[in-house]
Amino acid sequence: MKSKFEIIILLEVWDLFDILDSKTKDKLLYNMDKSRYVNDPELFKKLESDIWEFRTKYNRKHYRIFAFWDKSDNIETFVVATHGIIKKTDKTPKVEIEKARAIMKLYFEQKTKRK
Repeated sequence: MKSKFEIIILLEVWDLFDILDSKTKDKLLYNMDKSRYVNDPELFKKLESDIWEFRTKYNRKHYRIFAFWDKSDNIETFVVATHGIIKKTDKTPKVEIEKARAIMKLYFEQKTKRK
């Protein structure tokens, strides 16, 4: 089965992974990979027009990895994972969405400079 997109994991996501035990990290990576092949909003869900989240519930905790799409080169489609949180409330904090949006803006600015 062909994947729908590739995932670019930015440094802040790895920072979250560093504080997690190996089984939790493996579960998050497994679900992120699985979302490349299946369309399941329990794994990958649109939050706002340009921000998405990888979703994992494991050991009664909710983990969220924020992301956005990069389709700018018309050759490959990427989902860029910006950062992650261990979710403590039902509602996704606006500050985390804004952080993902700021990282997205910086990503595209740097990508434009490289061309």
